[in-house]
This record gives sequence, structure tokens and C-alpha cells, in this order.
Amino acid sequence: CAVCHVGPAFTDHLMHDLKVERFTNEPPDGPIKPFTLRGIKESPPYLKDGRLLTLEDTVEFFNLVLGTKLNPQEKTDLVAFLRTL
Repeated sequence: CAVCHVGPAFTDHLMHDLKVERFTNEPPDGPIKPFTLRGIKESPPYLKDGRLLTLEDTVEFFNLVLGTKLNPQEKTDLVAFLRTL
């Protein structure tokens, strides 16, 4: 997460291509700019098209797309952290 979500605003303001099309039959999304994580709990749904309804969905999505292999406790801890920002 910290690669794209850096600094006081928790964003690098750069475009990143997640290549989500690897997991769907949809056309490629192309590059997106990461949103700030500040106040993230106040701004559902998530991702640029609103496809992720909860922070739990979002953590699971990025766990899959980025291949981070977070275990259930790590996912729970990450969601708890995001709720503090």
C-alpha cells in the first residue's frame, strides 16, 4: 500500500495501472490515480467506479490484485488501521 499511498495525504498523485482485467472479462480500466486514504472510512463506495462497497471488500480486492497474501488477521488489522485515518 505504501508504494502508492505515501506522505501526509497517503497518495503519490501518480497514475498506476492495476491490470484488473486479469481477473475479469471486462475491458481494461487503464491507469488510475490513487485516492488519499485520509478519511477513507467516510467515502464509500471505493475504487474509481464504486465497485467496492466496504473497506473489507477493498482490502480483499487489493489482496487479490496485488498478490499481497494477507492472512485474515492482517486484513482485519488493515481495515482497523484504515478506519483511524
